[in-house]
Amino acid sequence: MKMKETLLLGKTAFPMKANLPVRELEREKEWEENRVYEKRQEKNAGKPTFVLHDGPPYANGAVHMGHALNKISKDIIVRSKSMAGFRAPYVPGWDTHGLPIEQALTNSGVNRKEMSLAEFRKMCEDYAWQQIDGQRIVFKRLGIAGDWDEPYVTMTPEYEEAEIRVFGKMAEKGYIYKGLKPIYWSPSSESSLAEAEIEYKDVKSASIYVSFPVKDGKGLLESDTSFVIWTTTPWTLPANLGISVHPDFKYVQVEADGKKFVVAEGLLETVTNEIGWESVSVLKELGGYELDRMTAQHPFYDRESLVMTGDHVTLEAGTGLVHTAPGHGDDDYIIGRKYGLDVLSPVDDRGCFTNEAPGFEGIFYDKANKLITELLEEKGHLLKLDFFTHSYPHDWRTKKPVIFRATPQWFASIDKFRQDILDEIENVNWIHPSGKVRIHNMIRDRGDWVISRQRVWGVPLPIFYAENNEPIITPETIDHVAKLIGENGSNVWFEREAKDLLPEGFTHEGSPNGLFTKETDIMDVWFDSGSSHEAVLRKRDDLTFPADMYLEGSDQYRGWFNSSLTTSVAINEVAPYKNVLSQGFVLDGEGRKMSKSIGNTVLPEKVIKNMGADIIRLWVSSVDYESDVRISDDILKQVSETYRKIRNTMRFLVANTEDFNPSEHRVAYEELRSVDKYIVIRLNEVIETCLAAYKEYKFSAIYQTIMNFCTLELSAFYLNFAKDVVYIESENDKVRRSMQTVFYDALASITRLLTPIVPHTTEEIWEYLKEEEEYAQLADFPEAVTVSDKAEVLAVWEKFMDVRDDILKSLEEARNEKTIGKSFEAHLTLHANAETFELLTEISKDSDLAQLLIVSQLDVVQADQAEAIRVEVAHAEGETCQRCRAIKPEVGTIEDAPTLCERCADIVRTEFPEALVPETEAE
Repeated sequence: MKMKETLLLGKTAFPMKANLPVRELEREKEWEENRVYEKRQEKNAGKPTFVLHDGPPYANGAVHMGHALNKISKDIIVRSKSMAGFRAPYVPGWDTHGLPIEQALTNSGVNRKEMSLAEFRKMCEDYAWQQIDGQRIVFKRLGIAGDWDEPYVTMTPEYEEAEIRVFGKMAEKGYIYKGLKPIYWSPSSESSLAEAEIEYKDVKSASIYVSFPVKDGKGLLESDTSFVIWTTTPWTLPANLGISVHPDFKYVQVEADGKKFVVAEGLLETVTNEIGWESVSVLKELGGYELDRMTAQHPFYDRESLVMTGDHVTLEAGTGLVHTAPGHGDDDYIIGRKYGLDVLSPVDDRGCFTNEAPGFEGIFYDKANKLITELLEEKGHLLKLDFFTHSYPHDWRTKKPVIFRATPQWFASIDKFRQDILDEIENVNWIHPSGKVRIHNMIRDRGDWVISRQRVWGVPLPIFYAENNEPIITPETIDHVAKLIGENGSNVWFEREAKDLLPEGFTHEGSPNGLFTKETDIMDVWFDSGSSHEAVLRKRDDLTFPADMYLEGSDQYRGWFNSSLTTSVAINEVAPYKNVLSQGFVLDGEGRKMSKSIGNTVLPEKVIKNMGADIIRLWVSSVDYESDVRISDDILKQVSETYRKIRNTMRFLVANTEDFNPSEHRVAYEELRSVDKYIVIRLNEVIETCLAAYKEYKFSAIYQTIMNFCTLELSAFYLNFAKDVVYIESENDKVRRSMQTVFYDALASITRLLTPIVPHTTEEIWEYLKEEEEYAQLADFPEAVTVSDKAEVLAVWEKFMDVRDDILKSLEEARNEKTIGKSFEAHLTLHANAETFELLTEISKDSDLAQLLIVSQLDVVQADQAEAIRVEVAHAEGETCQRCRAIKPEVGTIEDAPTLCERCADIVRTEFPEALVPETEAE
């Protein structure tokens, strides 16, 4: 028998190389075949419920890193709640209606005009299902556990029916109305837009100062005076019907270069400099209230502009006199209504002027800017033209500029229940510090919600019109349409005539001939997803309302968080969620937005193929996702290196507990050595920290805590010197079994703690554990154990670690000076002061100091000195033991074991006597 065979070297089939791209697929197939998600739900049946309601990603395009961050974060939370003893189902969802799918089909060559609306909508539906299937594969491949066979999809009949009923309840409460009001309009998509569909980009715009001659100055201003306005949208001047001033501001009539003008006193210097007036003198001062209901002559049309007073006027820019076009601005509309002005909006769906703007018919609004400016100059009313770059709203789908344009639209009145929403915001736990303030301010300041869209792919507005054009929205019609859509899908609205969509025998006083028409607009897609609390949470038996949590990107304060809150408070008088957590965006390694044109995108599918899903999942756990996060190949390599370190630590623990059965070999805490107790206590602190971090959704704290424990306490200390015990001592030696007890508990606990984050890897480890659960995912989190001597043990070992740092530094210096090679070649003499001497003496009672420090020989001398320890390093004397590799003076002197030290000789004589027989005799 060879001496090497007497060593209990850890052996395991657990591979050092993860090969995640291959093995993960095998595991996911096994989980699906063995219904692991369903078994977890069954195990937790009857326990407290935690429902994280999935915000539906849009069913179009490849899964990107933003999706991965969001879905994995949700999965970590849901898995952790399951392992913490909650019934935590996860129902994924998809948002499927809207313009992007229409555009995708158009871009693929589909000619919408050659088919019926119903045929085109069917194509949209088929396309959406294809996209769902493609995204679902990637989400499942990321290890997301959930009810993937029964997701919620906003285009299914049962969902659409629930959405129709939400609309009906809001209408019944008087929250739905039709009005002519300026809204965001996208000429590029020929549709109204919600605020959530707006993004801002820098554009270069004209900046003009225009004079409006006084027509009726109420005896205070002469007709040779002009009001001066400033605007950056010359194209809105054909719609000008008034000028707004602030009633409390002071205005001045000035003579400038021989002409008379009126501007706000507070902006006179600015206007003078901007226009370039050289000689300016003040002729008269007037209060803003004195200008009320004066009139001006429109600069190029034969009509008056009314001067009005409003609090929306500021002195931040311009002249203090605001060009007012009620058809093209919110403030303009409000003050125009107050003064009885028409809502003039002479621009059509495509953004071209109508015949209500004489001279500009058919011209695109943006091209009209130059023509209007030239006309003003020709008429003598252009005082100054300049250009400047500023932030301007754009359609987030087409990336083209939008305009404010008054059109007949259907609205949800926010004013009628705004305070109810603000009150409910106070009852929600907004986990991100700024979340509550953000959504409060948005609700406080938002106008009424434009819920109609001039598209075809969406849920129809269930509104009929009588012959006298009166809208019909009654509980009877809503209920009938909802049932029809629930049975047939929303295509039924487009396939049947109005009379066939109404209840049988329906009559209305506005239609004496029994003739009816139907609304052709569809609902805003935010109304779709914003109805999910009714269509999903209230409809599925495995879910609860309100949800315990909504978790989405920070852009959803204006999107899904907002629309869901609005519809839920409107019909249920309660928020649809108890907790809201928001995430930042995923940027590249340099902090830039990802873009195909830049070439800085990192695709989940590519990372999965090259590195594995668990690397992406570990990355998610490593970042502070409440802010914007970064990802790049270099960052993923760093995460992969952390994964490798953790895996290698776990592999060592697996290999060195193969012959350990916890039910037979466990050593009680009270019987452990002090150093073993120290690791047990640190392990329990790790468990406490991680459980608290899961509860607070601080994944990065879990990542850091486990990484530090594995690399510092375990790999760099405990496991390092443990080799001299678990490899060398006899199999059932108490010290060896003590360390294996600690090994196994650390292995089992860390595996459980890591399961929500890297389930593929922990299930691989689980196969080597002696646990009763079939899968790690079916296990519960470990519980932290409190021990009575915690403070005492920690005090000893924290002091020892400081002393150890000094000793390791001295060993490193000795290596550099070539005094020793490996630390095992060292003979240490430790000159310790009284306190340190007492510490080392205490540790020596149950541990070998030389073994702890991985040196061959060690002496401790008490010294009268200020420093805790002074270290002398010499080369150990003697020969190297063939078995334990320590240098001992007795090696070579033991008659029956000349190549061994005394310890190894005793072990071999007892356990492996055949190894002491010379090879020649054995032969």
